[in-house]
Amino acid sequence: MRLDKFLSDMNLDSRSNLKKAIRKGNVTVDGQMVRDPGMAVLDGAKVAYYGKLVRYEAFQYYMLNKPAGVLSATSDRHQKTVMDLLPGERRTDLFPVGRLDKDTTGLLLITNDGDMAHRLLAPKSHVDKVYEALILGRVGSREIEAFQGGLIVDETFTAAPAGLEVISHPLSVDQTDRTLVRITIHEGKFHQIKRMFETVGMEVLTLKRLSMGSLILDPELPEGECRRLTEEELDTLENLIMKN
Repeated sequence: MRLDKFLSDMNLDSRSNLKKAIRKGNVTVDGQMVRDPGMAVLDGAKVAYYGKLVRYEAFQYYMLNKPAGVLSATSDRHQKTVMDLLPGERRTDLFPVGRLDKDTTGLLLITNDGDMAHRLLAPKSHVDKVYEALILGRVGSREIEAFQGGLIVDETFTAAPAGLEVISHPLSVDQTDRTLVRITIHEGKFHQIKRMFETVGMEVLTLKRLSMGSLILDPELPEGECRRLTEEELDTLENLIMKN
C-alpha cells in the first residue's frame, strides 16, 4: 500500500496535505524518514506521523445508541446524521449498517466492512433483529398470532413470521391502554414494524432496537453516544455471519 494512502485511510488529513507532510520529512517508516508519498508500506511496518505511531486498521466497528431525531445516513445537507455522533476525526468510508427510522432509537452498527454489512442485512441470512416498542392499545393473543403467521401488509409486501411478546401494560396519564412489547424480525423493510401494527389496527408510539444477531445494545451506553466493539462482540458477530 502507498504511504499516502496508508495515512489517508486513517483519516489523518487530506491526501494532498499528507503528501506535503511526507515530502517535508514529517513521516517515518520503521524509524527512517521517508519523503516519497508513493513508497510501498509493507505489512508490519511502523509508521509515525509527526512522531506519533499510526496503527492501520482495515476495518472499524462502532456500536451507536441512536437517539430520536437523527437520520441513519452518511450525510445530509439539512439534518443531523448518525455519522455526526462519532467522536473526533473519523474515516470517510464508514457507514451505518441498515437504517433506523428518524424517530427510532437504539442499536446501530457503524462500520466500513461492506461484506459484514451485506451478510447481516441479507434476507437469506435470517439474522434476528429485536425491538422494544410501546403500542397504543392492548396487544393480546390476536395480534401475537397474526405476527406469528406472517402478515399481509399490502399488495407488495407480506411480512415473514415474526415474534411478538407482551412485556407489560404501563399506565398512561389519561388511562389509555398501552402495551410494551418485544418484536423479533429478520427482515428490514421500510417502516416494517410500524406498518405491521397498522395492519392489525394499532399504532407504534416508540420503537427501540435492542439487538442485531449476537450484537446487543450496551445498557451502559448513553443515548447519542458510541463506542468501539469489543473483541468478544466482534468475534461472536463474525462467527454468526460465517454460519449464514
